[in-house]
Amino acid sequence: MSRAAGRRRVGTLALRPLDPLEDAELVHAWLTHPKSAFWLMQGARLVDIEREYMAIAASEHHHAFLGLHDGEPAFLMERYDPRHIELVGLYEPEPGDVGMHLLVAPTDKPVHGFTRAVITTVMEHLFADPRTHRVVVEPDIGNTAVHRLNEAVGFVPEREIDKPEKRALLSFCTREQFEAAGVRHAVAGRTTARTRATAVSGAST
Repeated sequence: MSRAAGRRRVGTLALRPLDPLEDAELVHAWLTHPKSAFWLMQGARLVDIEREYMAIAASEHHHAFLGLHDGEPAFLMERYDPRHIELVGLYEPEPGDVGMHLLVAPTDKPVHGFTRAVITTVMEHLFADPRTHRVVVEPDIGNTAVHRLNEAVGFVPEREIDKPEKRALLSFCTREQFEAAGVRHAVAGRTTARTRATAVSGAST
């Protein structure tokens, strides 16, 4: 099953820069939802979200994007430079490293394969930049659903690390590992893809 075929079934996915004021109310609802607990923003006020994403918009090392599903907001993605934020002093960065956070909007009606299609779209977006060699993630050690999702697109866990806000599973995915994961799923066929592409409402990494 090709990546393109998987996305055709769930619809069209796209990314645009997040507007810290226009999109704040929507993102606030996502981040404070119980299914988004791993983002640790359950008690955030709307003004807190506005300030957070205004700061990101002003940063040269951190960028936020709103993901669209058939033109409608459906997920949030942040990319960051781990040499300057999030992971400073916690690992040895390599040239071409890009950090990533992902939140799929919480829903009571998950679409089969949707979260897998979202993370695939995000990874393709990150690797579309020829300077990106490796994507770095640090999800909460207890977020096992996201660990499985990450591994399905090529991430390899490295080790557990202690961040100020959580104990995290540091994981990496090179361009080659991402491409190899796509080949494996294409060869494995529909059954394997269905098993590994569990839709996770509120998935975050």
